[in-house]
Amino acid sequence: MTTPSPDQSIALCSSADLVDGGLAVPFDVQYAGQTCRAFAIRYQGLPHAYLNRCTHVAMEMDYQPNRFFDDTGHWLLCATHGAAYLPHTGQCAGGPCRGGLVKIALSESDGVVRWHTAYNLQPVEF
Repeated sequence: MTTPSPDQSIALCSSADLVDGGLAVPFDVQYAGQTCRAFAIRYQGLPHAYLNRCTHVAMEMDYQPNRFFDDTGHWLLCATHGAAYLPHTGQCAGGPCRGGLVKIALSESDGVVRWHTAYNLQPVEF
């Protein structure tokens, strides 16, 4: 078994799978040694990804599978606590939250969205 380098990029989805203010694309990561759910969204034309973990209490945020945006498509909401986060930064914008969501670096080229590993963020090995 080989440990990925900290700067490895991993194909996540087709660019067309991410629609502004639409459904998220979920994926699993190893974050600080734990398997965690993450999600990618598109906001104002750009893809963003975060751990699916509210900063108030470490619970998954989606109120239905892969739904994080409010009805306006301008806020990411925690269904359990009502915390609101800015989609482009993950920073807390209101409600019971502490700081911001854990952001995962993404890149997009040739119709593919890729996520990037880090020292504490690796792919899940099966």
